[in-house]
Amino acid sequence: MKIKNIRVILIIAIFIVAFLAMTDLSFSKSPNSSGTISKKPEIRSAAALVADQETGELLIQKKASAILPIASITKLMTAMVVLDSGVDLDEYITIEKEDLLGLKKRIRVLMPAGTQITRRDALLLSLMSSDNRCARALGRTYPGGMDFFVSDMNYKARELGLTETYFEEPTGLSSRNVSSARDLALLVDAAYKYDLIREFSTCKNATIDTGRRNVTFHNTNRLVQNPGWQIGLSKTGYIGASGRCLVMQAEVAQRSLIIILLDSYGKLTRIGDANRIRQWLEQLAI
Repeated sequence: MKIKNIRVILIIAIFIVAFLAMTDLSFSKSPNSSGTISKKPEIRSAAALVADQETGELLIQKKASAILPIASITKLMTAMVVLDSGVDLDEYITIEKEDLLGLKKRIRVLMPAGTQITRRDALLLSLMSSDNRCARALGRTYPGGMDFFVSDMNYKARELGLTETYFEEPTGLSSRNVSSARDLALLVDAAYKYDLIREFSTCKNATIDTGRRNVTFHNTNRLVQNPGWQIGLSKTGYIGASGRCLVMQAEVAQRSLIIILLDSYGKLTRIGDANRIRQWLEQLAI
């Protein structure tokens, strides 16, 4: 009789252990509230990071500590240094020949040497349409000149705790402007605190009086035009050494996110990655 009772107890214990193991396994696959399994998206950018801006939770990491060229993501730091300096944003600065170095002719003619533009408009075009001549002019006309400007960029990086970041110039055209996805998450979070950076980097388009004619410039991030996205800060970047890059602050599924995508191959990969991230989080929230 005792042996039979012991067998019954063992069978019940085995059943309970098996049930708990199955339950634990199902939780590890992150079901949403409807009970369906939602796998993390495949990220095709070479390096990436997605973080909850409010809690600091890291939702996605892929080679987040890899130090890579960051191209025009640089301009977020350029903007912070300009704004921190307190220089007059309504002062006119002049585009010089040296600001046009490396630019294609069709780009140069839109705003040639001798064009006068306010520092505010130069900042807008640097952030919205990633204009290199404007970013270079902002650094060149900084108090103390370009060397002081770049020095202050690197000082600001150290101040923010960006240990994997270095800047050589203000445009991002140099492949020696480098950072990691985890450093850039801190950079984006810091830049988000500036009203003008949020406003200018998400502006869809702007028409600028160059003195010769009015020229319309557009945002380099096509997601800014997409009503399905709520983007609070945006910056794209591209040079051959960096691949295509995209950093954003965005509201997705009632969460404030920082999204970093680096070294994407092809024009649409970073956009595809961003959309996959958004769809995944929206499915989790159902």
